[in-house]
Amino acid sequence: MRIGRAEIGRRAFLGNSGMTGPGRSVPDGGLVGVLSATPKKAKKGTSYLGLPPVKLPRAAADGDQSRTYEPPARLLWARGLVELCRIVPVFCSAGLAVLTIAALCALGAWAPLLSGLVLLAAGGGAALVSIVAKWALVGRHRSGEHPLWSSFVWRNELADTFVEVLAVPWLAGAVPGTPVMTAWLRGLGTRIGRGVWVESYWLPETDLVTLRDAVTVNRGCVLQTHLFHDRILRTDTVVLREGATLGPGGIVLPGSTIGARTTLGPASLVMAAESVPDDTRWLGNPIEAWRP
Repeated sequence: MRIGRAEIGRRAFLGNSGMTGPGRSVPDGGLVGVLSATPKKAKKGTSYLGLPPVKLPRAAADGDQSRTYEPPARLLWARGLVELCRIVPVFCSAGLAVLTIAALCALGAWAPLLSGLVLLAAGGGAALVSIVAKWALVGRHRSGEHPLWSSFVWRNELADTFVEVLAVPWLAGAVPGTPVMTAWLRGLGTRIGRGVWVESYWLPETDLVTLRDAVTVNRGCVLQTHLFHDRILRTDTVVLREGATLGPGGIVLPGSTIGARTTLGPASLVMAAESVPDDTRWLGNPIEAWRP
C-alpha cells in the first residue's frame, strides 16, 4: 500500500470517476477528464484524458466571472436558499417510511403476504414525486450552456436530489432492467423505444437521452449529457441507435451518437460529439476498435 499526498489546484477540474493518486496533483487551471487518471507531472493549465492519461488540447472558457468564480452576495444567498430545499426530499423519504410502516402494522397477520405490494406502492409514490419535482423545477431539458451561479443549475441539482434520495432508494435501485425502470425514466422525459434494457439511472438530463429499440444499457453506465469544466454546465444529447449495447461502467459524453447494433465494451469512454459507426465493436478509454 502506498500513501501519499494528492492535491487539486486552484480552479482545477477533476471529472466524474477521475483519479489522482498518491504523490500526484491536478495543477492550477488544469483538467483531468471523465474516467481519467492524473499524470505524474503536469504543468499549470494543462488537460489530460484517458487511462493512461494523454494530453488534451483545450482552451479555458472565458465566462462571466460573476457567474462562475466570483459571485456577488445576492447569488450566494439565492443559492443558499435553494440548497436548503434539499431537505425536502429527505423529509419526503422519512414520511414515506413512516407511512409504509404504518400500513404494514395495519395489515397485521396479512403483512408478510402483502408487504411486497405495500413496498411497490411506496416505491411508485417515491418515483411519482421525483417525476413531479423534475418537471416543476426544471421542465424539459434542452441543449445549451448555464454558468454555475445560475438558477437552472441549482434547480437541476435539486431535482436530481429527489432522484438520488427518494426515487433510487425506494424504487429505481431495486428494479434495474425491468419495465418499471423504463416507465420511470420515460416519466422523467427519456425517449425509450421497445425492448430496451436499462440497468442504470445515471441519465442526468433525461430529456436529452434517446434509446432506440432493443438498446442495452448495463449496470454502472453513465449517459453523460453534460460537462461542467470552467464552471459552465454544457448540455447536449446522447443517442443510442437500434440494438446498440453499452457495457458495464461505460460512459458516453454529450453530443455523441452510438450506431445501430454497435457494442461498447466495459468501462469504455466515448468522447464528446463522437459518432460511432453502425455494426462495430469498441473498447477502451477513450474507445478504439475492439479486436478479439
